[in-house]
Amino acid sequence: MLLRYCNKCKEYTLQTICPRCGEKTINPHPPRFSPEDKYGVYRRKLKKQQKRGG
Repeated sequence: MLLRYCNKCKEYTLQTICPRCGEKTINPHPPRFSPEDKYGVYRRKLKKQQKRGG
C-alpha cells in the first residue's frame, strides 16, 4: 500500500477513494528520475503551453 492524496480535502490516506469526501485520490510522489527521459520533451512542451495559457 502506498500513501495517496486527496486534492479536494487536502488529506492523505491509504485508500484509492477519499473516506471524507468520496473523491478519487492521487499518488503524491513525483515520477522516478531517469537519464533516458522518454517523455521529457512532451512534459516540457505541456508545461510551456500551460504557462502561455493555451
